[in-house]
Amino acid sequence: MAEVERISQEDEELKMLRHTASHVMAQAVKRLFPGTKLAIGPAIDNGFYYDFDSEHSFTTEDLEKIEAEMKKIAKENLKVERFTLSRADALELMKDEPYKTELINELPEDEEISFYKQGDFTDLCAGPHVAYTSKVKAFKLLSATGAYWRGDEKNKMLQRIYGTAFKTKDELNAHLEQLEEAKKRDHNKLGRELELFTTSDVIGQGLPIMLPKGARVIQLLQRFVEDEEQRRGWQLTKTPFMAKSDLYKISGHWDHYKDGMFVLGDEEKDKEVYALRPMTCPFQYQAYLNRGRSYRDLPMRFNETSTLFRNEASGEMHGLIRVRQFTISEGHLMCTPEQLESEFKGCLELTNYMLETLGLKEDVSYRFSQWDPQNREKYIGTEEQWDEAQGTMKKILDDLDIPYYIGIGEAAFYGPKLDIQIKNVHGKEDTLITIQIDQMIAEKFGMEYVDKDGTKKNPYIIHRTSIGCYERTLALLIEKYAGAFPTWLAPVQIKLLPIADRHLDYMYDIKKKLADNGIVRVEIDDRSEKLGYKLREAQLEKVPYMLVAGDKDIENGVISVRSRKQGDMGQMSIDEFIKMITEEIETKAR
Repeated sequence: MAEVERISQEDEELKMLRHTASHVMAQAVKRLFPGTKLAIGPAIDNGFYYDFDSEHSFTTEDLEKIEAEMKKIAKENLKVERFTLSRADALELMKDEPYKTELINELPEDEEISFYKQGDFTDLCAGPHVAYTSKVKAFKLLSATGAYWRGDEKNKMLQRIYGTAFKTKDELNAHLEQLEEAKKRDHNKLGRELELFTTSDVIGQGLPIMLPKGARVIQLLQRFVEDEEQRRGWQLTKTPFMAKSDLYKISGHWDHYKDGMFVLGDEEKDKEVYALRPMTCPFQYQAYLNRGRSYRDLPMRFNETSTLFRNEASGEMHGLIRVRQFTISEGHLMCTPEQLESEFKGCLELTNYMLETLGLKEDVSYRFSQWDPQNREKYIGTEEQWDEAQGTMKKILDDLDIPYYIGIGEAAFYGPKLDIQIKNVHGKEDTLITIQIDQMIAEKFGMEYVDKDGTKKNPYIIHRTSIGCYERTLALLIEKYAGAFPTWLAPVQIKLLPIADRHLDYMYDIKKKLADNGIVRVEIDDRSEKLGYKLREAQLEKVPYMLVAGDKDIENGVISVRSRKQGDMGQMSIDEFIKMITEEIETKAR
């Protein structure tokens, strides 16, 4: 059995502590700012938050005051007591809290309505909590930001205060140090400083501009992926960026995903309505449908470096992690039922090879994303089809001994999937790579093959990415390596640093010899600056190698090598250096 249990007893205890900390914070806010209205305040992976509706805009100085008041509440050692009320009594108690009354009114008729009280503070809450406020002693408020009520930009903008809490001060301090390191590695900050990407208000949110260095890294990744996919039997397609609504209606995207699409035109006014593609699958199916297919054609593997468009909510977008236009290593594989397990395994082997090469494999977890039978309108197909698809996928994952956890309601609308999850430096989890089994869509598109017995059958389809979204992968690589990419991926691999102008000709000869050996991501710093200044700048730019030449180097026909990792490596002949760096690049060493 490969399924793993994610939540330990220790995790639950920490979650209770953080949940209580959110109540202590809300109590402090109500004491300091009495007119504030309460929304929600859950524990989250790395701490807690509470959303407030207040006429006062919370500042950094306010957070310090709130934190001080929280310490007083903790010292008061208030007992945290649970009680329940009828709906009518609950509404009466919360009559001055509009967000709480909204939540109460939405509860099912037979739902138990519970509250937690600590001193002069009472909150609508399902719990659980620790027994006394004195348990909340190692905490820190981190930031105040805006958040729409219930995450809907049509609702009022509230103020969210984030904090974190731990059982001991040592654990808290270690976490705060980690947060400081995360700030240094944040791709949104570091990627701009290293001139990998930028954004522009006149272009729009979620539409990053890749600067030459960032564009080069993505190009290197794309070439690496496409070459490896070709080696493994994938066939490259190139399909349009948009299609008529007719295509999306066949696939089901129009009914199940239209709100997330950029629609061009009005169905009521225009004869033909187009939409930018949010995924590639219905386009690649047309390549399959180009002619009749036999079982001898299967498995058929189509891959594509696809630019996609998704109308993400403004509050969801972050740097390169979540954007409105992105490029993905997408692929669709048509196979017979008998080929499904081996082909799924091949897709997983490809993704694991990519993750291992990039150095990300140790950072991921695996989620078996299933449908939610309580929310049937989100999905196509019958319960029997979903049971079959999920049963097939479970067997495959268990046979492959994948250590997955289950995510109910996380499936695609047409089938279950294996989501390979990863966290950014701030602990926010996103899907990096996905592999999906689809036993339903082929019939909707009329995709068939003639089997050995002469009958026509629908192929099974595997939807997959091999490296995921290139922009998101770049963001994670920036954070993983703090901008110091492995040599094979570095946008500039070598800086040539002449000590004086008279050494420039020698450096140009070195650059040509490097280029003759296929090493072209090389820059000469020909400015009239001191060598120490040039070295510091190259180090700040995270360049893997700096080659220095002066009078003695030229006299001896060598270069002085400084490595980003190893420091001063002494003098080498240019042939020795080329041999060393070529091996490092070819093996994709990290």
